[in-house]
Amino acid sequence: QVQLRESGGGSVQAGGSLLLSCFATEVTFGIYCMGWFRQAPGTEREGVAVLDRDGKLDFADAVKDRFTISKDNAKNILFLHMKSLKPEDTGTYYCVAKRGSCGTQWREAATWETNSWGQGTQVAVSS
Repeated sequence: QVQLRESGGGSVQAGGSLLLSCFATEVTFGIYCMGWFRQAPGTEREGVAVLDRDGKLDFADAVKDRFTISKDNAKNILFLHMKSLKPEDTGTYYCVAKRGSCGTQWREAATWETNSWGQGTQVAVSS
């Protein structure tokens, strides 16, 4: 069974950086689409970024040029590198996985399996 555990959240000032980690078990990066979502209080989860099984990256417009993804294949860890953080980046960040390609609808939480989400890590960006 896929298990995902996020870490690395925290509180930073606007303009700062954070590195989130997702420790994945029962996941092979070359077979799974891996993604990051976030959810601010009172809002729906929104797709932030994905790493497709062929290595292709895709990002939400709101984070392009500020966030990127990397991975450690040996340790099965997915990273979300966040820089130039803004207060609107505040929220709970989730790691998520699904077998196969990410597809064009990856930004919609409903397209991901409900049992393939981590517990989330909190990010707070102050102005």
